[in-house]
Amino acid sequence: MLGTEIASPEQVSQAIREGALERPVRVDGRLDLSNYAGDSLPAGLSCYELDARASQLTHLPADLRVDNRLILDDCTRLQSLPTGLTAGSISLRNCTALESLPENLSCWFLDMTGCTRFSGWPDQASLQRGSLVLRGCLAVTRLPSWIGRLSHLDLSGCVQLTHLPEGIEVTSWVDVGGTGITGLPASLQGASLRWRGVRVDERIAFHPDQISAKEALAEANAERRRVMIERIGYLRFAQETNPTRLDQDRDAGGLRQLLRIELDEDEPLVGLSCCCPSTGRQYLIRVPPTMESCHQAAAWVAGFDDPALYHPDMET
Repeated sequence: MLGTEIASPEQVSQAIREGALERPVRVDGRLDLSNYAGDSLPAGLSCYELDARASQLTHLPADLRVDNRLILDDCTRLQSLPTGLTAGSISLRNCTALESLPENLSCWFLDMTGCTRFSGWPDQASLQRGSLVLRGCLAVTRLPSWIGRLSHLDLSGCVQLTHLPEGIEVTSWVDVGGTGITGLPASLQGASLRWRGVRVDERIAFHPDQISAKEALAEANAERRRVMIERIGYLRFAQETNPTRLDQDRDAGGLRQLLRIELDEDEPLVGLSCCCPSTGRQYLIRVPPTMESCHQAAAWVAGFDDPALYHPDMET
């Protein structure tokens, strides 16, 4: 039984895991509760840093106090956080059951990478001077107006996000890779842009129709070139270049071709050109450069490692 007012992190961790913590306790250090099997923590817990990654927590006690870092990465059962939760840094990476943040949340750094169900913002909260990471938050459709002045804003993979509110300020960079954002508000003018970690300009990020395949091929930086090709679109890129045809056959959509485009100091772009049998729309789907036939490429797209096992009644 542990009832001391101030105790060592090891003592407190052991007591919590054994269900023996009965009175409020203060830990002046890092409390390691990673892989903790309980669905909540004891009341009256206060610490400098709490690491509960990969635990079975579904919620946290209302009176939890964390001075510096709160790490809840990979807590896939976590459904809610307490009102007024405060910490310097909060990491919620891959908390896939979490749908909303609590009212009066306060922190400098917030990382919600991979929180695929999250979409609910509080009406009031404080997030300033640090960073906000929403990488891969598929359900996010908006950002709240209370977000203040940040250093970094990572929105890559927020596929439903189409605009940013006026008033947000970012002193370093904004990553808009894979979003539907088509421009920045006035308060973000001058912020550096990134596309999934690669530095880009506004033309690449928001006006890909102005980029030609010739310009992309002339780009010396391989990472930036990849982004330019992605923004142009593989089909238009192939149409504006002179790809090598590796194979050709027919499927339910008609003619399909396996095309290869050489890229300086990078692996070649190999893609399967095909048409949807229902709509007639043409696609170019990028496949590994080891593909040698249309059937092999189509099998890879369908998730088959062995193309001999792929025998669709109708390929689309």
